[in-house]
Amino acid sequence: MARLIGVDIPGNKRIEYALRYIYGVGPTKSVWILEKAGVDRNIKANDLTPDQISKITKILQDDILVEGDLRRSVAADIRRLQQINSYRGIRHRRNLPCRGQRTKTNARTRKGKKVTIGAIRDRTQRKLAAKG
Repeated sequence: MARLIGVDIPGNKRIEYALRYIYGVGPTKSVWILEKAGVDRNIKANDLTPDQISKITKILQDDILVEGDLRRSVAADIRRLQQINSYRGIRHRRNLPCRGQRTKTNARTRKGKKVTIGAIRDRTQRKLAAKG
């Protein structure tokens, strides 16, 4: 396993795919980083030379916001939205979808397990519920 900016990337995969294990690096950025560093996309992560690793690390540190810095930036953006009471900030605060999805049905990932609230129709059950 190779290690870049504090993240273990799998050594048995091509470097093009292994870079994606870093938070903030996707398919396009991965290719861009390798082109800028002058590294072949088909090399396995284990086969990188120390010189190539240092070039990739320098690009990740200087040109791109990744890992902890990116997480802090995203968290600060969400905090700002909540402070100014924007619609998106309120949706974040209530743990509801903020990008226009429907919530009458679906949205279970964000809303959590379904809790049924309703009237108790049976009289004996109603009396038991009132006592307990």
